[in-house]
Amino acid sequence: MPEVAKLTYGGAINAALARSLDEYPEAILYGEDVALPGGVFGVTRGLQKVYGNRVFDTPISETAMLGAAVGAAMFGRRPIVEIMWIDFMLVAFDQIVNQAANVRYVSEGRLTAPLTIRTQQGNAPGACAQHSQNLEALLLHVPGIRVAMPTLPQDAYDLTRSAVASDDPVVVIENRTLYAGDKARVVLGEEVAPIGGHRVRREGEDLTIVTWGKQARAVEEAVDACSSAGITAEVIEAVWLNPFDTSAVIASLERTGRLLVVHEANVTGGFGAEVIARAVESGVPLKSPPRRVGARDSRIPAASQLAAAVLPQPQDIAAAIHAIVGR
Repeated sequence: MPEVAKLTYGGAINAALARSLDEYPEAILYGEDVALPGGVFGVTRGLQKVYGNRVFDTPISETAMLGAAVGAAMFGRRPIVEIMWIDFMLVAFDQIVNQAANVRYVSEGRLTAPLTIRTQQGNAPGACAQHSQNLEALLLHVPGIRVAMPTLPQDAYDLTRSAVASDDPVVVIENRTLYAGDKARVVLGEEVAPIGGHRVRREGEDLTIVTWGKQARAVEEAVDACSSAGITAEVIEAVWLNPFDTSAVIASLERTGRLLVVHEANVTGGFGAEVIARAVESGVPLKSPPRRVGARDSRIPAASQLAAAVLPQPQDIAAAIHAIVGR
């Protein structure tokens, strides 16, 4: 019988990190305040006590953290680095884009970079423009970087383990508003799943909705609200954005003929445009023009009521569903 535990989203990540440190003696875990304080959000609490100096705190330098991680990975370590906010990752983009992503290529495959970057993004009450950005599209533009975005405790556990096991650099994007949520049943100790795949959160016939990150919950709320009008939707959550499961989206569209993509990132340049482009280029017949729902092209205000006017809400998603379906 598999081991099962009731864990929060943050607890599931903690369990996955512990399991990975057990399975990979070469793994190390570090970042700002991840050791003694247990992380600014408490996700790494207790790990230093168990794993000693394999879990340690660093100075406030994302560039140094990720540069050291690339070097350590090339020499046989398996670093897991926490970057508190994805916004702070931008100062170390050279280490990600020019270094980590290129290790296999420039070494003709002789070296790998088994490096996991844990970070979190998205808006929360009282956050501001420098702590609210959704930047997955920047990473997805770079070949060689795997990107995961779990929202449920089981996926948080599974995807973290898959990331650490990968010999390619992986960025796992979490969401701080989910860390202390309700506990859920999480199966532990199973074989590490290969990278890739998606989750079908709802089954339906009238349209296909592709989403990822925290917006998956808003999508489900909107779909439930639209059920009173007799509308059903197949909701595909892209827990892996690279590799993205394009074939699953096309297969769904062949059944529904309508497409809506929802993400928290701003619309212009968002990955939603890429999803729609792939769908259109596939030649699958569509009954209505595909649509995107995302944040308005604005900086994110600190005031919650203003942020709500910028970020997609369930009622915005429901309105788009009705417009696409035509009822």
